[in-house]
Amino acid sequence: MLPDTSHDDALAPPNAETQLRNLGWSGYLWNQVNPAELENTPPVRITQVHRNTLHIQGANLDMMIPSLHGVTVGDWLLFNREDARSSQLLDRKSLIKRRAPGHDRKEQLIAANLDTAFIVSSCNNDFRVARLERYVAMAHEADVTPVIVLTKIDLARDVESFVSQAKTISERVAVVSLNARSSSVLEDLALWCAPGQTVAFLGSSGVGKSTLANTLAGNDAIQTQEVRSSDDKGRHTTTGRQLHIMPSGCAVLDTPGMRELQLTDVSIGLEETFADLHALRQNCKFNDCAHDKEPGCAVQAAITSGDVDVPRMQRWLKLVAEDVENTKILAKRRMREKSKNKNVKSVQKHSHKK
Repeated sequence: MLPDTSHDDALAPPNAETQLRNLGWSGYLWNQVNPAELENTPPVRITQVHRNTLHIQGANLDMMIPSLHGVTVGDWLLFNREDARSSQLLDRKSLIKRRAPGHDRKEQLIAANLDTAFIVSSCNNDFRVARLERYVAMAHEADVTPVIVLTKIDLARDVESFVSQAKTISERVAVVSLNARSSSVLEDLALWCAPGQTVAFLGSSGVGKSTLANTLAGNDAIQTQEVRSSDDKGRHTTTGRQLHIMPSGCAVLDTPGMRELQLTDVSIGLEETFADLHALRQNCKFNDCAHDKEPGCAVQAAITSGDVDVPRMQRWLKLVAEDVENTKILAKRRMREKSKNKNVKSVQKHSHKK
């Protein structure tokens, strides 16, 4: 849904509607604002996040501002011209996140307000069904449409083998195979790249994410590198997440490769990704069935009859256990931080009274 033309006066510049639409502005966001106040607090989108600054773009507006806490690429703000740090974060339509790498178990925000996540993998040794399942679950949880994109078909001997494996992940997820450098990419991905849509390329380094973005843009503005021929491993070229506005009016997010994708808070996403196994689970005799040797286990019965793939079931159980553990740990961390912030505010309030 695009902005109503009756709001043009509030956005002043004659081309403002088109500019905002191309950035991804929608009816969902319109419902959160008062048009009469947009002249003083215009809507802007975060297109890059740096250590101490944010790159924002809006209607006839493109600038750097100081960083704000808790925001990510793709977020929309009502920009406070007088005090940028007081800019208001609008409610997100979607949010993709993961448990950050390392031992501190923090939550990392990846991108906000996406419509489609292109989950990219090469038709070579980089291909892993287990990794793709993680990305699909993460997208489902965020209510973002996942699309599996298989690249480097020009270098693969048996493309159909990769396509067949990818299609086993979920019948709800489209699978597209292509050559990232081919002009046909525009047609292959056109269904999801309409004007006003925001899409992201997610996946490992070297699978062709930046090349795909360049092909959609019709130029080579985004730096790319070849993978190592010895093991098909990619080199990190993209070092930060950046939203690019395509000539077609679609916003494309290019992301660095993720070596580690730990899931958290994705129980619904796992249910959607493994819908058949989740449905079977409901028929187990015991609610806490581990699907191992318990009597009346519907999953084990399906395995015996040959209706369930054992490796897939094992990956599902692993992801469910990982999600439960990470969600529990991050919930405890949030409670500690909330308690700490509450104590700090209490101390500050007490010191002001003195």
